[in-house]
Amino acid sequence: MRVVRWDPADTAALRGCRAAWVAAQEIDDPGGPRMTERVLGVWLGQSFTGDPAETWLVPGAGPGSVLGWYRLELPDLENLDRAGLLIVIHPAQRREGLGRNLLRHAAKRAVAAGRSVLGGEVRDGSAGDAFAAATGAKPGMAATLRWLDLRTVPAGKFTQLRAEAAAAAAEYSLARWTGPTPPEFREPLARVLNAYADAPHDDGYEAGAWDADRVRERGDATLAAMGLRTYTIAAVNDASGELAAMTQLSVVPDAPQWGHQGLTAVTRRHRGHRLGLLLKSAMLEWLAEAEPAIERIETGNAAANDHMIAVNDVLGFELAPPAFHTVELAVADALA
Repeated sequence: MRVVRWDPADTAALRGCRAAWVAAQEIDDPGGPRMTERVLGVWLGQSFTGDPAETWLVPGAGPGSVLGWYRLELPDLENLDRAGLLIVIHPAQRREGLGRNLLRHAAKRAVAAGRSVLGGEVRDGSAGDAFAAATGAKPGMAATLRWLDLRTVPAGKFTQLRAEAAAAAAEYSLARWTGPTPPEFREPLARVLNAYADAPHDDGYEAGAWDADRVRERGDATLAAMGLRTYTIAAVNDASGELAAMTQLSVVPDAPQWGHQGLTAVTRRHRGHRLGLLLKSAMLEWLAEAEPAIERIETGNAAANDHMIAVNDVLGFELAPPAFHTVELAVADALA
């Protein structure tokens, strides 16, 4: 088996990687959004928050054909003992040992990068779930996907929800922007992003420590490179001027029928004012004007995140099964 590193200049191989992944998703994740070629081309080399990654593939017989590939994410600011791993095998090539070979190859690359733990996510009951169990990977945090079908939402629903939430958040005003974070909001936004540290996560995971430079260089720059249209709404406390909460959503221009919910976070001292519902209902009102082609919005939540799940339920999000969970495998075990 020949495993070669993906060259970002090789657009044929990029299309081959995407074709293999789409074919796998049609079985394991039917009906969901698919990463476009431009977004995938950036993501294969770095995460949505700027952590570096490398991608290796098994070429097929034809030009640009890819039998399977993996992406190894190598965080360089936190979680320096860990590597994120996604293995994709074209359905026609499953159960031929390709996954095991790619796992061992990835483990060797992880060792070279000084990592001792491989982590990833699998859909419940999928081929990836079975493969993870067969390798001895330990299941971790349970999570779910939810979709909001905007085509079925009654007229005026989000306006009403926003008004109800605003009554509990009378001491706050909203600020909003598209694209990169304005300079005056970078440091305040970083403080809100750091509030995400107390969200549910796997044991041993280190949350990112954000500052203004990281917002610009790791957040905004990556989303811009992917060509995403991003929308951000923040809540500002009127008395202190403090940025108390934020939510962000992105749209891929080549697939405008889907909206992709990003992070929603509220700092601890400002919780209990229904800011999450206020921000998300205001976002949905805004998108009705700014992105009229959106039909559905996708969001993911840790199963233990009862508060945000409750907000999403009120907005009308519905479960999009199957659920998923994280998995973890010691690099040494992957090499055994």
